Amino acid sequence: MDWGQELKDSAFWLIQAYVISFVAIVVSGWLLTRYTHWGRQFWKLAGNYFNPRRSVRPIAMFSVILLLSLSGVRVSVLFSNWYNSMYTALQKLDETSFWIQMGVFTILAGIHIVRSLVTFYLQQAFTINWRESLNGVFLNKWLSHTSYYRSHYLSTPADNPDQRIQQDISSFVTVSLDLCLGVVSSLVSAVAFTIILWTLSGDITLAGVTIPRGMVFALFIYILIATVFAFRIGRPLILLNFLDEKFNADYRYSLVRVREYAESIAFYKGEKIEMGKLMSRFKQIISNVWAIVHRSVKFQGFNFFVSQTAVIFPFIIQAPRFFSEQITLGAMTQSAQAFGTLHDNLSFFRNAYDTFASYRATLNRLHGFLTNIENADALPQPDVRQDGDTVLLEGVSIRTPLGQELVNDLSLHVEKGQSWLLQGPSGSGKTTILRAVAGLWPYSSGMIVRPEDDILFLSQKPYVPEGSLLEALYYPHAVPADGLEKGQQALLDVHLAHLQSRIEETVSWSHTLSQGEQQRVAFARVLLAAPSAAFIDEATSAMDEGLEDAMYRLVHQRLPDLKLISVGHRSTLIAQHTHLLHLNGDGTWYWRPIETPPAPAQA
Repeated sequence: MDWGQELKDSAFWLIQAYVISFVAIVVSGWLLTRYTHWGRQFWKLAGNYFNPRRSVRPIAMFSVILLLSLSGVRVSVLFSNWYNSMYTALQKLDETSFWIQMGVFTILAGIHIVRSLVTFYLQQAFTINWRESLNGVFLNKWLSHTSYYRSHYLSTPADNPDQRIQQDISSFVTVSLDLCLGVVSSLVSAVAFTIILWTLSGDITLAGVTIPRGMVFALFIYILIATVFAFRIGRPLILLNFLDEKFNADYRYSLVRVREYAESIAFYKGEKIEMGKLMSRFKQIISNVWAIVHRSVKFQGFNFFVSQTAVIFPFIIQAPRFFSEQITLGAMTQSAQAFGTLHDNLSFFRNAYDTFASYRATLNRLHGFLTNIENADALPQPDVRQDGDTVLLEGVSIRTPLGQELVNDLSLHVEKGQSWLLQGPSGSGKTTILRAVAGLWPYSSGMIVRPEDDILFLSQKPYVPEGSLLEALYYPHAVPADGLEKGQQALLDVHLAHLQSRIEETVSWSHTLSQGEQQRVAFARVLLAAPSAAFIDEATSAMDEGLEDAMYRLVHQRLPDLKLISVGHRSTLIAQHTHLLHLNGDGTWYWRPIETPPAPAQA
């Protein structure tokens, strides 16, 4: 065999295979994204990353990876030819030719090793970059328009967004590349080894009928029948894999909730109930896993049977020709090797069905999550406008998602230094007014004017982020250069002097501090941020009346021009406000000034 000519032929083959493969990928990709549901799902997730207007780098990297993958196919063909030459040299006892083949093997093996390592590195770089880009897209869509919150108003909000962002994106990018390269390499390799097998195959006579190149036809028929049966056996795995991911995510979320609400569960002695819920979710997982196992046993058992049968199939067919000296040992060995490689390539779709089933489940989850975000963004938006430090509600009506009217045609204007108290029966819409002002409540009409950034909302259960206590005091802003000294003073002001020495300590503060302490941290946040307007929703509910009085007096003293709107049930709050807005619960309301204005804190 002329290996110099083989190298020239390989270069021409590689160029030809690359052009055909690239065109085939583009054409088939267009057809799949246009005419198949899962193809459209894929393009919705990946289209932006592969848009050349955004960047040509992903296409360039994929092109290089494709070229290296096709090079691997050609190296396999050269190894096949090498097997023929080497075994023929052994049969002829040609020592010189044998050692030449050993040298050829060394070169081929070196090329194969270098190509494999470079391919591995580039594939990892490609998937890492793609995952990084897709993670940024999903996080931006999820957080930028408060979709993470507004999606709760949908009839079917997406479950476990943490899993979809962290786990499913990683699986999506990795399996997408593996399947694409697997399909291309398998088809190209199938063509290459079909040509080899065609040249080595002889005639087969069945029932008096002679079939030229019969081994090739027998192989294709064999694989076609096996693939059809494999698809029928493996189809239920798509749903089972989807359920497996969902049930595991639900179970993991329930475990996180036990950790998050550990104190409440412990006070209620709710361990038995929580144990029952956790075991119920775990039993769902186990039941589904057994269903996967039973289906996989059938699927893999069928694949094992087909694969093992294919091992001896070419030897049985070629044995008569070998023993009649029509072919050499090298040709017979190459026939078996080419048959096995061709069988593996044509069986790619059958063997990869389980992977594709998991991939479809991942596609469904990510596409469903993205659709969920888009549906949340499409919910009605309150008419919220930003205008200096103005706080104004004009003709505002608020409804429940079912259309029940909570507040009808509310108008109020909060002047500098005024503090309004919202009271009324539970469910009358007090907190919902604050949500509408924040732009979070979709079911409202009328005009709302508020400051753009110079504003702060305090909820009944304050959010204490991860990190140090100092970072929590300045949330959602970064700690300024002189933040430490001011933060320590703020802790002193809100009666948390015992925490001054721990202000830079990083612990789980949401579990370390009591709710009353967390609410005082929120008031310290108001003092440090010094907003022009603040909205407080039951943010003193965990304090005693003395502390509550001290917190409000402190705010009035330090921020005399603050526009304040509070929600609260305690009658003691009336003395801390200048106006009272009362909601009756049937859409009607009234407001009145409070005769005794809040007194400033004593120095």
